[in-house]
Amino acid sequence: MHILVATAVPVERDAVARAFPGTGPEAAVEVPRPGTVLHRLPDGWDLLAAGVGPALAAASTAAALTAAALDSAPYGLVVSAGIGGGFAPDAPVGSLVVADEITAADLGAETADGFLPVTDLGFGTVTHRPPAGLVRAVAAATGARTGTVLTGSTVTGTAERAALLRARHPRALAEAMEGFGVAEAAAAHGVPVLELRAVSNPVGPRDRAAWRIGDALTALTDAFGKLAPVLRSWNPHER
Repeated sequence: MHILVATAVPVERDAVARAFPGTGPEAAVEVPRPGTVLHRLPDGWDLLAAGVGPALAAASTAAALTAAALDSAPYGLVVSAGIGGGFAPDAPVGSLVVADEITAADLGAETADGFLPVTDLGFGTVTHRPPAGLVRAVAAATGARTGTVLTGSTVTGTAERAALLRARHPRALAEAMEGFGVAEAAAAHGVPVLELRAVSNPVGPRDRAAWRIGDALTALTDAFGKLAPVLRSWNPHER
């Protein structure tokens, strides 16, 4: 199955590439796409540093999906992957989270009565749900926790904001900035999506000294080493 893995930045993309023995970042072939460049591994996986934030991630992923379709080599699965913040105590630093719901945390309207998601305003969607069987298989293979991964255009930086998000989304385990954008692009092409996050820091006050980015990138590499056989054997008709 032709698989596209979309990360935010090149260091995350390269962490995924290192999961494939003998085909790390140095073995990737650059494939130009409108506005972006794919890194194609010898075994057919395409890795994309799609950019930071949901808008750029959606645009870059859509460009890759469209180009693949025009080449008569469509993708069977899109994986949004990278590091992210974890909601304590359920997703501690160093843990993995696989999304059973990919939710836009701040897409909607603030009102006097509180936040209204865009769906309550009669538009669009705020949640994409990856294939349940695939989520279970990934969690079993990698030891990842399963729950909601939130996408925001602004990273949470206070305890108050973290508490507000958790109250609004009780099943939230992690927060990142690209998953919903990647999922929107995948949905527009009718391609299933998965999101996997390695937790580098707690969601809340920004304490850069406590971040464990290197450890999270290592966890991401290890996860894809265990994940690859699961994705290769998955039946894409199971939605």
